[in-house]
Amino acid sequence: MPLPPAGARPAKPLRPQEVRPLDATDRALLRALADDARVSNKELAERVGIAQSTCLARVRALRESGVIRGYHADIDPRALGHELQAMIAIRLQPHARDAIREFVARLSRRPQVLEVYFVAGANDFLVHVATSSTDELRDFVGDQLNRDPAIAGTETNLIFEHTRAAGRRA
Repeated sequence: MPLPPAGARPAKPLRPQEVRPLDATDRALLRALADDARVSNKELAERVGIAQSTCLARVRALRESGVIRGYHADIDPRALGHELQAMIAIRLQPHARDAIREFVARLSRRPQVLEVYFVAGANDFLVHVATSSTDELRDFVGDQLNRDPAIAGTETNLIFEHTRAAGRRA
């Protein structure tokens, strides 16, 4: 699950006991919003086959319960001059695991960081970054990450192409 971008207040992830059951209408609303979050309430209600007032109330309830965490513009980093993207696996020092939230907050404030994933396995995090050049990526990894005393090690993988999956399942 991606963490919020730099500057955003982290959304508190739902715990399994906090997730409310979704019915077929909720799932249809979520599928339609995943395809186009800018759809009007009127159009959304028509697509799902419910009244506009019902649609508005259900979307509000999904937002308030934390099922819908936000609405985002998917901006191509190249349009902002960030030609190079990478996924960086980060392994923390054992003593740093007590301050994971602070680490994530500090990492999320870096301008190169697009998304932070807390993962299981050999590494603790996968970090999606975008930079303007290999020099900037090298400086970020070498000067900012590898010199951080909380970090035990990093592994950088360049991204040649990124394709967002269509019609996320709900």
